[in-house]
Amino acid sequence: MKYRSRTEIVGNILDAANGRATKTKIMYKAFLSYGQLKEYLSVLIENNLIEYLDGNRTFKTTEKGLNYLKMHNELGELLQQTTTINQY
Repeated sequence: MKYRSRTEIVGNILDAANGRATKTKIMYKAFLSYGQLKEYLSVLIENNLIEYLDGNRTFKTTEKGLNYLKMHNELGELLQQTTTINQY
């Protein structure tokens, strides 16, 4: 697996938690160890990008997190288009 930036990992976590997801589901979908997941989740909760739903022990991407995810995906598409153009 290639090296991933922190922003890419955050995007993977927010994407995995879009809707609702348990820690285990997020961990497997984002390809993270449990220690890494705990670290990222605390930062994401602190910044209101993800929320913990205590009743059913799941995590959910917040509106702010969805906005981050949208911008992250758009930027990725833009950079991919720029790379494709520069190859010609």
